[in-house]
Amino acid sequence: MYTGFFGLTSAPFSIAPNPDFMYLSPRHAEALAHLRFGLGEAGGFVLLTGEVGTGKTTVSRCLLQELDERAEVAFILNPTLSELELLAAICDELKIRYKKSDASLKLLGDKIKARLLKNHEAGKHTLLIIDEAQHLQPAVLEQLRLLTNLETNTRKLLQVILIGQPELQQLLKRNDLRQLAQRITARYHLLPLNLDEVRHYLKFRLQVAGCSRPVFSDGAVKRLYQLSGGIPRLVNLMADRALLGAFSQQQAIVSDKLVSRAAGEILPLSDQVTKAALPRWFWPVLGVCAIVLGFSLALIIMPLLQSQ
Repeated sequence: MYTGFFGLTSAPFSIAPNPDFMYLSPRHAEALAHLRFGLGEAGGFVLLTGEVGTGKTTVSRCLLQELDERAEVAFILNPTLSELELLAAICDELKIRYKKSDASLKLLGDKIKARLLKNHEAGKHTLLIIDEAQHLQPAVLEQLRLLTNLETNTRKLLQVILIGQPELQQLLKRNDLRQLAQRITARYHLLPLNLDEVRHYLKFRLQVAGCSRPVFSDGAVKRLYQLSGGIPRLVNLMADRALLGAFSQQQAIVSDKLVSRAAGEILPLSDQVTKAALPRWFWPVLGVCAIVLGFSLALIIMPLLQSQ
């Protein structure tokens, strides 16, 4: 709707995973480097965590584009599965045939291990990527660990990338999962974008969509960063709605007020109040004030108590 008004060839802030708009900030590039390193090692597991919308899927897609033809990849997006369902999903992804009526942990496990050996003998390597892995049950994670037991003298025949929200880190600290945790060769926690990265992110996506001139004012960029917390997905949603608002008012430059209005249409009220009213330094400063206040009260009260 607004593309013609801003001289755009397409919507620059769609949340659809268009590879043309794939933006790698320095921290995304660092996350990708950690994944590469982990896959180059002999261990079985690589871990990538981050809040919702920080770009974990973007990093994994970049990695997939780099893999050569010798890699066979199984990608599981819905990990709320039992042990048997997980093995069946891996078989389906690797196109391993089996009779559903005869399916058992042993049968499917043996079939997967046979494929791993076959791939290894053919000079191929097998990679399993599980998104939203924080939903995996401990028993399912243990089943994954057992699959990675198959190895040569130099490397595991199955490598697993676990992608999930920060809760995944806590899950892997369980005592009954310590053996799996010890097999993680690389781990990276993806943080949100900082202000400069948000500015470059907006510029990059606008340029890909055919617009090289500034569209967001400095105040609008800062407001976008403040209200989105640097989460790329929220930046996209707010920027898209702000462009629509600017178009409806026939404004060539998006202002901070338009961004605030866009956020009001997207974010829950509680999120708006929290993000807008409380800067990042608020809680640390509040904590220091509480300590100082407590110390001051102690200085006043102690002499009174001693005099009684």
